[in-house]
Amino acid sequence: MKDGFIKVAAATPKVKVADPEYNTKEIIKIIRQARDEEASLLVLSELAVSGYTCGDLFLQDPLLDESLRGLMEIKRETKGMDMVVIVGCPLVVEHKLYNCGVFLFDGRILGVVPKIHLPNYGEFYEARHFAKGKREVKDILLDGEYVPFGANILLECTNIPELTIAMEICEDLWVPLPPSTYHALAGATVICNPSASVEITTKEVYRSALVANQSARLLSGYVYANAGEGESTTDVVYSGHHLICENGTVLAEAKRFVNDVIYADMDVKRLAAERRKMTTFFEEESEEYRSVPFILPIKVNQLTRKFPKNPFVPSSREEREKRCDEILSIQSMGLKKRLEHTNCTHAVVGISGGLDSTLAVLVTVRAFDMLDIPRENIICVTMPCFGTTDRTYQNAVSLIHELGATLKEVNIEKAVRQHFKDIEHEEDVHDVTYENSQARERTQILMDIANKYNGMVIGTGDMSELALGWATYNGDHMSMYAVNCSVPKTLVRYLVLYYAETVENKELSDVLMDVLDTPVSPELLPPVDGVISQKTEDLVGPYELHDFFLYYMLRFGFPKAKLYRMAKLTFAGDYDDETIQKWLDKFYWRFFSQQFKRSCLPDGPKVGSVAVSPRGDLRMPSDASVNIWQKS
Repeated sequence: MKDGFIKVAAATPKVKVADPEYNTKEIIKIIRQARDEEASLLVLSELAVSGYTCGDLFLQDPLLDESLRGLMEIKRETKGMDMVVIVGCPLVVEHKLYNCGVFLFDGRILGVVPKIHLPNYGEFYEARHFAKGKREVKDILLDGEYVPFGANILLECTNIPELTIAMEICEDLWVPLPPSTYHALAGATVICNPSASVEITTKEVYRSALVANQSARLLSGYVYANAGEGESTTDVVYSGHHLICENGTVLAEAKRFVNDVIYADMDVKRLAAERRKMTTFFEEESEEYRSVPFILPIKVNQLTRKFPKNPFVPSSREEREKRCDEILSIQSMGLKKRLEHTNCTHAVVGISGGLDSTLAVLVTVRAFDMLDIPRENIICVTMPCFGTTDRTYQNAVSLIHELGATLKEVNIEKAVRQHFKDIEHEEDVHDVTYENSQARERTQILMDIANKYNGMVIGTGDMSELALGWATYNGDHMSMYAVNCSVPKTLVRYLVLYYAETVENKELSDVLMDVLDTPVSPELLPPVDGVISQKTEDLVGPYELHDFFLYYMLRFGFPKAKLYRMAKLTFAGDYDDETIQKWLDKFYWRFFSQQFKRSCLPDGPKVGSVAVSPRGDLRMPSDASVNIWQKS
């Protein structure tokens, strides 16, 4: 539970219909198993103590009495366990029978939630046996103690404030306005649902979408435990289709037709961060709720949850290709609008033969095609200097030729040497002045060519470089429209790869593949034996690490210690702990110290959920201290 990770479980016992004694023993087995797996929350299926398919036997005292005895035995079993258990059981309250879910914790009943919406159509006849539950909470006497009874119960973990648990039961989820909506507005971050949803063809897909979408709508976790094998098959079949979701993502899903226990690490701090960010979430007034406190000891549980190495890039090829096409369209539409607004019929792009400038010119080509402007109006300028290699130069030349744009070459060596003389800088001193003088000379040329043709300078820098401040202020930092400004470096590679794999021009595809194979470098230092000597990742660190840090820090506000823990798990075998720590420290230092560069960024389109625009997503002071983030 450290860092907000809560291990949750969903399960159903193999029941015997109307045999609470047998079912109780099976439930206890599952509880012990979940305890051994260090789960903090276990949700069991609807009416698991009695079985859901008892029919008119629910009107028989022997079944109800034995179910109550079973519930009390299960309650006692939870004594000394650091785990909230939710179990379904029929209960008589004030001479009415209710279909209930019961909160159990450490040998106590923390609350009883009655089902509100009783299906009474098709194969369901719940209203024949059960009374409709109410939202209002009152105290009832159960096993000699008063406990809260009603739908509006919130279990609040006092030492993990981001963990608040609420419950709805089966059909409650399927109505237009589920109780879980009110629960979330009242502060619930995890919704539990003991369920008995019958299995018919295609229902699996619908059920999965329903649970996932509700978790997304509520910015919550959702633990759905469905009835399975053992229930009566007189007319229908139950499959044990459990689901654990978090804000629209399915973390775990049970195989159908097998009574399985599924587990997942739910991140309640991530959910809380999402809600803080979405300021419209709590605009609606919530109903009156009864809060029931409990305490879970903080422990470092072994995480089984997987975090993608490239959080900006979908893992599925199909989804990745769809995403890449969508992003290219967003970038191109953004530029198209800017060109239309300014009546520009020319664009100027600095082309180096590297990834970022390649992506920028590909986007520019798409925008020009949309506007029916000839591609030759795209002026691509290669500006070789001290660090330019033949490989990148030839790739730049070939790329522009295959795209049908206009290529201009301006060798800047003479101008830079003159600049060194003017500012009294020795050419053999390869410091930041040596490097940045080249970058600023290139930007000047691009701006002046744009003026000459009444065109627009297209920025090439990506979001990872902006996050790290890896851009020369008033050099490659500046443009008139920055098409790559919200595209991280790890995604740039896939966008170029997608273009290479889908374009019909084989020569163009070959050039793009070689660009992808070229080491990332600003090429500001002289090559060694004709080979690139300056590799960006040797200086600032691996981009896959920095993009990982960037995503989770900006998207969810995670502290440094949590990022470190997640990165160690994700990149085990790729980087040792010392290396991860080194670049994590560097990331925070660079991110905070370089905000001044982001504060005056040119316009550019947002393409994903994380961006660093000073006008939208990141309104951050340039002189903010990094101290507490470095210690977090």
